[in-house]
Amino acid sequence: MSALTILTQLFLALPMLALVVNNLVPRETMRHATIGMSAGVAIAQMLASITGFILLASSGESAFHFSLVWDLAKGLGYFRVDLVTLFLLGCVGMVTLASTMTAFTTIDDHRSSFTNLLMVMMLGMNGMLIVRDLFSLYVFMEVTGIASFVMIGMYKSTRDLEGAFKYMTLSALATIFILTGLSLLFIKAGNLSFTALKPALLANASDPKTQLSWVALVLLASGYAIKSGVAPFHSWLPDAYESADTAVSIMLSGIVTKIAGVYSLLVLVRLFPGNAALKTTLLVLGLFTIIVGALLALQQKNFKRVAAYSSVSQMGYILLGFAADSRLGIIAGLLYLLTHSLAKSTLFTNAAALEKRLGTLDLDEMGGLQAKMPVTAFSSVAALLSIAGVPPLAGFWSKLLVLIALWSAGLKWVAAVALLLSILSGAYFLRLQKKVFFGKLKERWNEIREITGGIKVSELLLTIGTIGVGLGFPLVLIYLAQAGLV
Repeated sequence: MSALTILTQLFLALPMLALVVNNLVPRETMRHATIGMSAGVAIAQMLASITGFILLASSGESAFHFSLVWDLAKGLGYFRVDLVTLFLLGCVGMVTLASTMTAFTTIDDHRSSFTNLLMVMMLGMNGMLIVRDLFSLYVFMEVTGIASFVMIGMYKSTRDLEGAFKYMTLSALATIFILTGLSLLFIKAGNLSFTALKPALLANASDPKTQLSWVALVLLASGYAIKSGVAPFHSWLPDAYESADTAVSIMLSGIVTKIAGVYSLLVLVRLFPGNAALKTTLLVLGLFTIIVGALLALQQKNFKRVAAYSSVSQMGYILLGFAADSRLGIIAGLLYLLTHSLAKSTLFTNAAALEKRLGTLDLDEMGGLQAKMPVTAFSSVAALLSIAGVPPLAGFWSKLLVLIALWSAGLKWVAAVALLLSILSGAYFLRLQKKVFFGKLKERWNEIREITGGIKVSELLLTIGTIGVGLGFPLVLIYLAQAGLV
């Protein structure tokens, strides 16, 4: 058995093994170790992703197929990883680690339940990334969605349940769209595997069944757009992010919506290459999402809701990268996903620190906290500068590549508009920093101190990641240029 075979099997085996251990070992024994086990799984996945990426890249192959236990009939029972999915699997591990480190401080009760649901969520996302057909993609998407729903409403307050049920209601609508779209594609092609679908979808347009693929495309794009929380399908997202425990919000904002929605849209882009209607849809949704998210972020008075609407806004840039319909555009969108995950995980970790120390996330109740919480203040500034696209932080390079991809695709006006809209990101960044960390310190906060423990470590690691990716990316850019990718 090759090293790649072992590594790729770990993406499914590790979360399942953690679930078994967490439920078979007595809870008293696991009380203090359960979240630590989740952190261990996250670290193992990051290492496996990096190692797998290096091995696959050095092999000269574009993809690697494997089966978890045994080979079934030809073409069945296989999973698939490529450089894109290995990159995204690493992102899943990174955000899961940030979530678990935050959970050490924010979650005191139901730790075992939290770990179970986190591993189920991780299994669902990993499965989505390595399957080879749209139906399996949908099944793992629902696994992720159900785990997310339970985690949002885990503490059963009225507010939590409201956010959870709003999420579930819109997810149910997305499910209807997706299942209907999959049914139409099956009628068209008789198969939902990626390899069989692509040539079938490119069949002669005079075929009456071809119209089914167009309807299916609209339905699938709508369902995945709801899952990703892009405007105008974003109404569930701020409520869900705000009501959930911050450790859960990190998962939802940092990676769940990216995999369940954005990655699924990338699958459509790959299945419908050169589709003008899909390209136009992504462009319109992308620009609209950037504007709506940023304007709503400027109006919020709660730290988590500002971060939530910022997530909505930044999602638009990923869509614009995919809309360029080029290899550079896909690379740019994926890099944007990474930098956004780093920055957004940082902001929600900052929210956990503020809520733990202050007992509130109301911006009007804050001010002057930079002197009392310098680590939190610095990490927040770094994250928001990255989101705004300020060099040399990670977000600058991802935004730059998106703009270059749009310009190279002949969408110069879109690139110009997207660049101008970065001003809105800067606007809510300045407002948030001024409200929270600058100005006069309120008297009642004179005795507070910097956060400690897992939250502080998470803030530092994520900030180092944001700065490190920014400083190191020119080397990556040189490599991509030499490989002919940019």
